[in-house]
Amino acid sequence: MGKSDPKASQASASEAALLAESVRAVVSRLVRAVREHSGTQSNAQNETLGHLERTGPASIATLAAGRAVTHQTMRLIVMKLVDQGLLSLVPDAEDGRAYLVHMTQAGRARLEKDRASRTEWLARQIMSRTSDEERERLKGAVLTLDKLTRESASD
Repeated sequence: MGKSDPKASQASASEAALLAESVRAVVSRLVRAVREHSGTQSNAQNETLGHLERTGPASIATLAAGRAVTHQTMRLIVMKLVDQGLLSLVPDAEDGRAYLVHMTQAGRARLEKDRASRTEWLARQIMSRTSDEERERLKGAVLTLDKLTRESASD
């Protein structure tokens, strides 16, 4: 095997860093635009619902750790969601003093409604603002972004 050119490697690393920053900025703008225009702003309550959907029932302490907030803050968020009927508290079978936070059917319905609103808005933008050729390129970009976000054994 031949030696690699250190200057070429450095240039490639610099290009990758610039590309990474561009992808990060565009994805951030896209997420903000989708949420803003679909009326589904991100907030602590929605993020907590999404976290529970991904992880399943959890204690308030576990939710607080997973969201990097204090136990008191998470307790307030959970209680607001319980009051709205989006979450329920179920006694923990393993620790009779504790409760597990469960998502209700209404909580799931809200997440589904918000996702549908975001998808609808984005689909309208894609159809009205891009050409067939751009949509094909976008499909390829989605595959690449998906590849970057999948966990691998080496991570």
